[in-house]
Amino acid sequence: MGVAGGVAAQPRLIPVLHIDERFAVIAKPAGLMLHDSALARGETDFLADRLREQFERDIFLIHRLDRATSGCLLLAFDRDTASTLGKAWMAGDADKDYLAICRGWPAEDDFIVDHPLDGGPGKPEKKPARTRFRRLATGELELPSTGFPTSRYALLRASPETGRFRQIRRHLKHLSHHLIGDTSHGDGRHNRNFRMLGIHRMLLHAERLAFTHPWSGERLSVVAPPDAEFSRALALFGWTP
Repeated sequence: MGVAGGVAAQPRLIPVLHIDERFAVIAKPAGLMLHDSALARGETDFLADRLREQFERDIFLIHRLDRATSGCLLLAFDRDTASTLGKAWMAGDADKDYLAICRGWPAEDDFIVDHPLDGGPGKPEKKPARTRFRRLATGELELPSTGFPTSRYALLRASPETGRFRQIRRHLKHLSHHLIGDTSHGDGRHNRNFRMLGIHRMLLHAERLAFTHPWSGERLSVVAPPDAEFSRALALFGWTP
């Protein structure tokens, strides 16, 4: 935590997109882990801790977003609400839409990847994994690519129908349309192209979350605008999501 004039700087408040008496949807920043784990590598700043302090009450995360992913995250303020929302989530009630920038131009405007995935490190069993993709826009940068004078990129909307470990990132790798900024499953050469242009984050953003209100039965749809760095990546091509 930085110090200015001898006073410890306070973390910025996490944007709240929707709040109810018993639950909320917040806009998770890219680069912030949800909570302490074996992957934390000595970090001390976690989203769950910030949210407890910000809301001044217990919080229960209903689902997960990777550290490098930004956007809509659903949480509850009590165990009963967490259980109700969690059961609905596991039953497939939630619709999730992500924005992603990938290398290359997918051939189709709309396509589905139905490719089983394991559960990550230590979980070798493969389970069904299905993601719907829509190609929103294509563009080129004046950067050489494997014998071509330019590099091609596409803006996608990804809607996972299952919730496997790093599903969107790994499905894009399966297509050889690697997610930009993904240091685990991406393409290092294209990641470097964007870093040279000042884009240092992984370009995956949980844009929209829709689910049924646990008591009123109303269908809620919450949208998180892209952050400044993701917006700069879009501006490179003149794209709007």
